[in-house]
Amino acid sequence: MSDNNKQLSFENTEVAFRHYTNADLNRAYWLFRVINVNFLVKVGPPITNFAIKIGLPIKGIIKATIFKHFCGGETIRECEHTIKELEKGGVGTILDYSVEGEEEEKVFDETRDEIIRTVRRAAKDKAIPITVFKITGVGRFGLLEKLDAKETLTDAEQLEWQKVQDRVLDICSKAAEANVPIMIDAEETWIQDTIDHLALEMMRRFNREKVIIYNTYQFYRHDKLQSLKDDHAVAVKEGFILGAKLVRGAYMEKERRRATEKDYPSPIQPDKQSADKDYDAALDFCTDQVDTLAIVAGTHNEDSCRLLTEFMHKKNIDSKNPHMYFSQLLGMSDNLSFNLADAGYNVAKYVPYGPIKAVLPYLFRRAQENTAIAGQMSRELSLIVKERKRRKLNR
Repeated sequence: MSDNNKQLSFENTEVAFRHYTNADLNRAYWLFRVINVNFLVKVGPPITNFAIKIGLPIKGIIKATIFKHFCGGETIRECEHTIKELEKGGVGTILDYSVEGEEEEKVFDETRDEIIRTVRRAAKDKAIPITVFKITGVGRFGLLEKLDAKETLTDAEQLEWQKVQDRVLDICSKAAEANVPIMIDAEETWIQDTIDHLALEMMRRFNREKVIIYNTYQFYRHDKLQSLKDDHAVAVKEGFILGAKLVRGAYMEKERRRATEKDYPSPIQPDKQSADKDYDAALDFCTDQVDTLAIVAGTHNEDSCRLLTEFMHKKNIDSKNPHMYFSQLLGMSDNLSFNLADAGYNVAKYVPYGPIKAVLPYLFRRAQENTAIAGQMSRELSLIVKERKRRKLNR
């Protein structure tokens, strides 16, 4: 059993930013200063979209700044440098093809093929321990919405739904063949039941011997701690391993707004404390079931990361247990990722990639989320400032 969590410090900026050149650090400094200005984050997306629409040469600016910081590149090949840099710090890569919200069958097939390429790239490479995809990358949002609402599908929609299921099965079976775990990301509540059902079906098929498929649980929803426990009970009864990625969540404002507009009870926790409480309770529950439940703790919350290391220590779970992973996003919370890896824990960063125009919604959501997380940006900024000072003193 590793004793590493005793030396764990999230304040060590030398370890956190070892992979950054001075130029990288300066770019991050200015980027987070801009993101800290709420006004710019609000007006940025419409201005950027307009500029791209009328053909202004703004792509180069985006690629050299926000894209370079939060994304690995436009293709898997362009991500190779990031994969190597993360690996030097003991941090794995989760290749995340971030194209979403498309409508055409042709695009869904192309996305399926690209996700399978990430699985093939991950096979036999310990630097890419996990892969990921979104159901809306391979199926139409409106169709999933109709399924969730239990509306009757037309014959054409039945056929369309069969194609979505075939794509998901194709991705998951390729992951199982390659022995590469794959996570199914969570999405909006009004399509999530369909996604949960699909994810559980895939686990039944592929998680018999080891964990291949993970579903995602968003704890800003007040019902997710219970559904995690319910799914685990099903897994134990039916003899498969439950794979669970645990996150707080990404669609809070949208969820609240829709609940108000459509006049139904909000699925969101009453406050942040409730989400934190459920998240930490989930960590406690999962570490009690380490043989039948594998987790990826996707969190930028320092307290939750520390708590998970404490649970592991207390319950004699080795820091390298393959059922225990920490995960953060590229370009954020390096003080967590690299210090956890340095202390001997399994850590992997989400590395989004894809054509700039297609990845813009992801980037804008990142920036908006970051300003919504009270203190997150100023925390990032203060760590970068601390590291710049440390480097100046050591020159």
